[in-house]
Amino acid sequence: MTDPAARDAPHVPSTPDRPLALYWGDDAYGLDAATDVVRARMAEALGEAPERWRIRGDAGPVSGTIAQLTERLATGSMFGAGTLAVVVGIGPLVKRAEDRDAFIALLERVAPGNGLVIVEETESGRKVAPHRAIADAISARGGTVRRFEAPSAGGLTGWIEARARERDLTLARGAAQELARRVGAFVREGDVDRRRQGQLAAMELDKLALYRPDDPITAEDVSALVAEAIPGSVWALTDSVGRRQVDQVVGLLERLTESTPEPVLVAVLHRRIRELLEVSGRLAAGETPGSLVKSMKLHPFRAETLVGQARQWQMVELEDALSGLVDVDATIKGAPGMPIGDAQHRLAFLLWVADRVAARSPGSATGSADRA
Repeated sequence: MTDPAARDAPHVPSTPDRPLALYWGDDAYGLDAATDVVRARMAEALGEAPERWRIRGDAGPVSGTIAQLTERLATGSMFGAGTLAVVVGIGPLVKRAEDRDAFIALLERVAPGNGLVIVEETESGRKVAPHRAIADAISARGGTVRRFEAPSAGGLTGWIEARARERDLTLARGAAQELARRVGAFVREGDVDRRRQGQLAAMELDKLALYRPDDPITAEDVSALVAEAIPGSVWALTDSVGRRQVDQVVGLLERLTESTPEPVLVAVLHRRIRELLEVSGRLAAGETPGSLVKSMKLHPFRAETLVGQARQWQMVELEDALSGLVDVDATIKGAPGMPIGDAQHRLAFLLWVADRVAARSPGSATGSADRA
C-alpha cells in the first residue's frame, strides 16, 4: 500500500541531479541514446557520472523489486556518484493497484544524486504512452515523458547520415541508402518490426568506421561488409503469394520460419488463398470490383489489391493451392505417414511454392494435373 506520508507530501520535482523520465516507443536506439543523455546531464550536475543500474520489471517478485528500487534510490550517496536506475518494462510492477501506488510513492523518494528512467519498448504505431498513471505521475513531478519512433522507411537514410556525422564518418554517395536497404528500411508492410533497425544500422556504421577510418565509406563497402538483415513480413508474404512472385515468397519464407510458428504461416496463407477464391467466385458470378467493398466488407484499397491478385490465378489453381496447404499442414504437424523433421517442413513449403504458386505457362496443366 502507499505510504500516506509519501502520498500526501508535496511532489518532489525532477531536476538534473534527480531526473525522472519515461521513454517509450519502437526505436530501441533512441531509447538507449536518451538514457545516455540523462546520465551525461547528471554527471554535469554532480561532477561525476552516476552508476547505471539496469533492472527488468519481471526480474523477480514485484514487492521485492520495488523495495530494492526504493532502497537504492531513496538513499543519497555519501561518497562518490549516485545511481541512475533504468527500469525496463515496468508492466509487472504496476499491474495491481497497490503495486502501482507503491511505485508512484517511490517517485517522491528519489534522493539527490539518484535518478530513475523507465524504458518501454512498444509496438510500432502506438500513439499513447503506456501505463498512463505512471506517465501522469512523472509529468506532474516535472519529469519527461517522451516517445521515440523508429525511422520510417523513407527516413532511415537521413537518420544514418546523421549518425555518421556524429561519428565523424564520411559516407560517399549511395552508401547510406545501401545500408538502409540492407537493414530492411524499404520493406513497407505495416507488420514489420522496426525496433532494432536503428541499433543495427548504428552497429554497422561502427564496423564500417574500423574498415575505413580515414576514407569515405562507399556503397560498395557497405555491400561487401554488411549482411542483409531484411525483416520478414507476413503481409508481404501473402501479397507475394497472391502476385505469384516465387523468388520473393521463398526469401520471405526463409526469414519468417525463423521467427513465426509454422502453423501460423499455414493459417495466413490458407486465409489469403480462400480470400482469392471468394473474390474470383464473386467476379465470375457478375460482381464488379467496386461491389466487393460492400459485399465482402473490405476497405477499397484492400478490395483493389485482392482483385488484382485474383486475376493472376485460375479458379482450379487456387483450389489446388488450397489443397496443397492441407498437405503442408499435415507435414508440419507430424501426421501419420508424413515425413518428419525441420528440413522436411521447409521442403514442404518450398514444394508448395514450386508446384502451386509458380505461374504456369499458357496451356500447361496445373500442379494437380501434372501429378495425375
